[in-house]
Amino acid sequence: MVPLLLVLLLALLLFGAGFAVKALWWVAVIVLVLWLVGFVARPKGGTGRWYRW
Repeated sequence: MVPLLLVLLLALLLFGAGFAVKALWWVAVIVLVLWLVGFVARPKGGTGRWYRW
């Protein structure tokens, strides 16, 4: 019974980690797209930046 619970717990942890990694990939893609849009839509004058940092 205990080994079965350990296997189920391990599967749950791996599923949770996989979901978190997939969610982080989506967040990274969204941030990249926003950065590219801001880079393309920046002001045409001199050294104008669309971000503060």
